[in-house]
Amino acid sequence: MPTIQRIIVPGIRPPVSHYCHVTRAGPHVWVAGIVGQAQDGSIPADVVDQFDVAITIMDKCLKAAGAGAEHVVKVQVFMTDITERPKINPRRIAYFGDNLPVSTLVEVKGLVDPRMKVEIECQAYVE
Repeated sequence: MPTIQRIIVPGIRPPVSHYCHVTRAGPHVWVAGIVGQAQDGSIPADVVDQFDVAITIMDKCLKAAGAGAEHVVKVQVFMTDITERPKINPRRIAYFGDNLPVSTLVEVKGLVDPRMKVEIECQAYVE
C-alpha cells in the first residue's frame, strides 16, 4: 500500500476547512478545489484575474506533490456564470498547452465566498 502524503503548501492561504491542499498516494495526485483568492486575502473582481490566481496556486500544489501541468489527467472547473467560460479558456490553453486533460465544467449557484466566480481542481498521475 503506497504512503499517503497530505500536503499543506507553504505560501498558500490555509484551507478554509478541515482538508489539505494536495494529496499524493503513489503515482496519484489530487489537488483540492482552488479559488482565485490571493495570499493577502484579496479576491479580484474579474473572472480572468481570479482564474489566473487559482491556476497559479494549483500549479504550486502540483509542484509540491512532484507533478506539473503535463501530469494532469482530469480537471474540474466550477463557475458561477458559465457564459464567462470563453474569457478563461485562453488561460487554460496557455497553462496546459498540448497536455490535454479530460475536463468537466459546471455552473454552480455559488462558491464559498459570494465574490468568487471560479474554482478549479485536478487529478494528476506521476510515474
